[in-house]
Amino acid sequence: MQEIKLEGSPKTPSVHFDPETGVLELKGRSIPENALDFFHPLNEWLEEYKNNPKKETVVELRLEYFNTSSSKCILDFLRKLEKINGNNTDVKVNWYYEKDDEDMLEAGEDYKAIVDLSFSFVEVDEI
Repeated sequence: MQEIKLEGSPKTPSVHFDPETGVLELKGRSIPENALDFFHPLNEWLEEYKNNPKKETVVELRLEYFNTSSSKCILDFLRKLEKINGNNTDVKVNWYYEKDDEDMLEAGEDYKAIVDLSFSFVEVDEI
């Protein structure tokens, strides 16, 4: 299985999904023209990964901002991870938010309330 490494842009986050370490990272802004198109290959990768996940999968969500369509795609992504959790692996989500960015913290708390995954909230000075 290949890792995914995508360079971030002003509208899309950088992506690094490593099947060898079980670390899945999204970092930056997610305001693509078509969020479904952007997230589709990530979800396809996750479908393959779930067949042979690491004992521990760590999701690093370091998003400084995302739009409404990305919000839905992130939820779908977390729901796919939820199906992996407890199936030979523990999935842990690290939700990073900038100090004083209550909206981003609240968004993470909303996701935590919706999906059955372990969330840690990490306050940082800058994403």
